[in-house]
Amino acid sequence: MVSREKRVTLQDVADDAGVSRATASLVVRGSKSIKPSTHKKVLNSMEKLGYVYDRVAASFRLQRSSTIGVIVTDIENPFYPHILTHIEHVLYEQRFNVLLGMSFESTEKQERVLETMLEHRVCGIIMTPVASTSPALFTKLQNLNIPTLLIGREVDTVNTDYVGTDYRLGAEMAVRHLIEQGHRRIAYLGGSPQGNTSYKERFAGYCQALQQFGLEIDPALIITSPINRDGGTRAVQEAMQLNNPPTACFCNNDVIALGAMIGLQLQGRTPGKHMAIVGFDNVQETETAKPGLSSVSVFQDKWGSEAAKLLLKRINGDQSEPTRIIIPPQLIIRESSTSYSGFHSSSPL
Repeated sequence: MVSREKRVTLQDVADDAGVSRATASLVVRGSKSIKPSTHKKVLNSMEKLGYVYDRVAASFRLQRSSTIGVIVTDIENPFYPHILTHIEHVLYEQRFNVLLGMSFESTEKQERVLETMLEHRVCGIIMTPVASTSPALFTKLQNLNIPTLLIGREVDTVNTDYVGTDYRLGAEMAVRHLIEQGHRRIAYLGGSPQGNTSYKERFAGYCQALQQFGLEIDPALIITSPINRDGGTRAVQEAMQLNNPPTACFCNNDVIALGAMIGLQLQGRTPGKHMAIVGFDNVQETETAKPGLSSVSVFQDKWGSEAAKLLLKRINGDQSEPTRIIIPPQLIIRESSTSYSGFHSSSPL
């Protein structure tokens, strides 16, 4: 008969290190409450004895996994990978895993993804909700004692942890920049008035900037479209067909703006030279686009890290009032909004 060595238990580690099993458990789970010297002793004992943490057994004991569910709308949008990377970095350091799901702006798909995550006993949820998400969804999660954090979008009447930016301020800065460059007919491209809270706030900032300078809000210059490159391409082509076309456009996000640049090029026009363009989000491609795309940076890396840290606090028992973390936006100016040839940038306001 082949003999097998007895599996090293956490109690064995605790006995070897001269600490309680509870203390050894806190070290394994990465608790910050343990003294560095004690932490080192436990780790040394784990290495000496060959202890392997049984994460599956721990999940059964806790009636939860060490997995956090993250739901975004569409991973093909270059806005999301940077956020996800920084969420994962923080969670990995604390021995948590990420279960990723996509809603594709569908409440049905969002609910299906969420149910799958609940079946896997996720211990927390980070999500960018679709526009028509019901507040009842969050009541359900609260009743299940699953900490939930919204990122990038909020849901009316739902009071839960949130990480995002000041969309209204970011849009206002972008449109003000275009006005200061001498533009008076500035289109708003992409998204829909029936869309999510981030669209509504960006559109409010667009209107606010125009009103501050005494400019008319022309409904003909507000062109809705799907939030993808094709949508941006079609939206800018529609704008250029107007009897009095715009000289500049503020785009709902960078995907729309990059699509608009393609649309101009298909018409034989040069982005920046024949129409000024500003996007929103400052995804990586804005720097390498030709010309470089002006955009409002929202610092997705901070979104990801702050969201993960806040959710971990909730998982570890923090029951304070819901927190809203707002990362201030910054306008990054590039060639797409500074090389318009229709007039000089020194045109008086």
